[in-house]
Amino acid sequence: MDRPNYITPAGYAALRAEYDALFGTERPKIVDVVSWAAGNGDRSENGDYLYGRKRLREIDRRLGWLSKRMKAAKVVDPARAPDRSRVWFGATVTIADEDDNHRTLTLVGDDEAEAGAGKVGWNAPIARALRGAAIGDLRRVTLPAGEREYEVMAITYPAN
Repeated sequence: MDRPNYITPAGYAALRAEYDALFGTERPKIVDVVSWAAGNGDRSENGDYLYGRKRLREIDRRLGWLSKRMKAAKVVDPARAPDRSRVWFGATVTIADEDDNHRTLTLVGDDEAEAGAGKVGWNAPIARALRGAAIGDLRRVTLPAGEREYEVMAITYPAN
């Protein structure tokens, strides 16, 4: 990885919970099913065996990915942000476009981004444009729909 994988404590906990659930619960169940199905004889037409092996590969691939992301993670608590007057990691920002449409975004780690919930990944174009901005600053963002200009209306951080 060429850049740090910033993540909030809640985002890291979600990755950890998914890893623990896959490794501690789901994977052992699938291993039991596969070993039971393997004992039933012909494996070439055994749906439980074939599906179980496929699901086991999917789980192992996901566990590997989660493990890499957690090792590369740099947990940053936005509640401890030293400069709350500017937009940094974990900030909740209200922006307005040229048509005075307001949007509220929270800058989070790329692994916990969820556009529908207003959580934007730290390396998304709009997040990169907003980094370091103060209230009243204008920022130009190139989006797939074209170039837009946004004004920062409000900045908040979680309470300590």
